[in-house]
Amino acid sequence: MPMYEFSCSKCGDEFEELVRNADAVKDVACPACGSRKVKKKVSTFASKVTGPSSASTSAAACAPGGT
Repeated sequence: MPMYEFSCSKCGDEFEELVRNADAVKDVACPACGSRKVKKKVSTFASKVTGPSSASTSAAACAPGGT
């Protein structure tokens, strides 16, 4: 089941929800206020890069000192 990010049009709350399928998105309700006036946000996904060229994208490259 994919996890989607939503934003409530009524109260502005942002939340994540596991959704069974694309048709079930219309049944999502805001956990803060119960409104069904929610919008699915465009979100990115994480991926793991492997191989010799992945050194520059590793967490260590982002660490202080860049090692």
